[in-house]
Amino acid sequence: MGGGGGGGGGKSEKARRSSARVRLWVARASTVLLWTCLVQLAAYRELWAPSVLSRWPGCLNQPHVARRPSERVADAGQTQAARALVVLPPKRIYRNNGYLMVSCNGGLNQMRAAICDMVTIARYLNVTLIVPELDKASFWADPSDFQDIFDVDYFIASLRDEVRILRQLPPRLKRRVEMGSLRSLPPVSWSDIGYYRRQILPLVKKYKVVHLNRTDARLANNGLPVEMQRLRCRVNYNALRFTPEIEDLGRRLVRALRRNGPFVVLHLRYEMDMLAFSGCTHGCSSMEAEELTKMRYAYPWWKEKVIDSDAKRKDGLCPLTPEETALVLQALGIDRGYQIYIAAGEIYGGQRRMAALTSAYPNVVRKETLLPWEVGLFQNHSSQMAALDYMVSLESDVFIPTYDGNMAKVVEGHRRYLGFRKTVLLDRRRIVELVDEYRNGTLSWTDFSSAVMASHTSRMGEPSRRQTVPDRPKEEDYFYANPHECLHQPEDVSAL
Repeated sequence: MGGGGGGGGGKSEKARRSSARVRLWVARASTVLLWTCLVQLAAYRELWAPSVLSRWPGCLNQPHVARRPSERVADAGQTQAARALVVLPPKRIYRNNGYLMVSCNGGLNQMRAAICDMVTIARYLNVTLIVPELDKASFWADPSDFQDIFDVDYFIASLRDEVRILRQLPPRLKRRVEMGSLRSLPPVSWSDIGYYRRQILPLVKKYKVVHLNRTDARLANNGLPVEMQRLRCRVNYNALRFTPEIEDLGRRLVRALRRNGPFVVLHLRYEMDMLAFSGCTHGCSSMEAEELTKMRYAYPWWKEKVIDSDAKRKDGLCPLTPEETALVLQALGIDRGYQIYIAAGEIYGGQRRMAALTSAYPNVVRKETLLPWEVGLFQNHSSQMAALDYMVSLESDVFIPTYDGNMAKVVEGHRRYLGFRKTVLLDRRRIVELVDEYRNGTLSWTDFSSAVMASHTSRMGEPSRRQTVPDRPKEEDYFYANPHECLHQPEDVSAL
């Protein structure tokens, strides 16, 4: 009996130990399962995370929807914009190779294109992009930050299925950068993604943070995968939305113009900085020419100093003067009663140089004359003022740039994307030749007008393919002027 009782006690003890081991195993398995669930919640918090978690600092503080301004109601009495909820796609999960900081250079539209390029590069390097820094040191000296011009929250959230974007570096890396530990360099212009994978990605992996200190034209126009080109378009035409304040005022300007009938946006690139930079002085006095030359020498990053203005003009490399522009608009048959909206800064020479244009077209307007008080609030911020012109340019009946600068090209491409809206791409070399012949009496007005019309019948922003020039990217068509990979092209054009 005693031996039997002892044997039963031993079995009972073994059973208790086995049960304890099972409970321990279950506890450990439950812990692993719980942590797995938490990781999944962190990754897919947009679908499952409770609201209390969304208030925690760190990686759980991104919203699952982005708010953006809806189309404003046409009623001029409505001043509050409706806010629409935009359901966002799931965040892309990838192994982060490091962090990319970028400092954009140039005016608004040069920086706009650069931001699209940098987002695309960051996506295909599997790095985290820090919200780009805008140029504050150029000729325009605009103190605006990214969030002063673009809706930064929407920018970050709308691209999260492609690339992770942060407002600033994580604290540890930020301290390291502030102490001077930063690899900074300008990437090679017009490079393909292979360059960034071979040259930039190893630096990111080595230093954890790399700063690209120049961003203009640093990604090739052509030879990139279609999905990369389409991402550039997505950033440009969807993610880069202006702030609600800029969008609201831009739409008010368009409504004010629409109330008075059709309007043409004239990107009259005849400001002092453009003339000084280009060395184009046709129609200027000797004192003005000297002033422009002094300005050109004052800016060391403007490399070309000695310029033959007449030769450059005959080659079509100068912006058209206001006087030449007036003749061209009339020759193209632009109705005298149309409003001509000047999308530009202060015209060099003022009213004296604008006299021919305002005489031919009495309804010349600017944003400052349409809504003077409201526009005045943006007055000392050239990039924000340029954003207003950009919005009006997209909505115009006709867009006519007198020089093929960054705004002209980017607006041209955006208007193509919106359905090939009419954009007159002036052949300046031919125009200068015709204007000189008309002025010296060689051509009658009828012949001049017919020749201008004939030379622009296929230069109205219609569907076409970008022209490529191997090994000479500066001479080929700019991607953002004609992003044909992103456009609904007619079959005969797509097949070219």
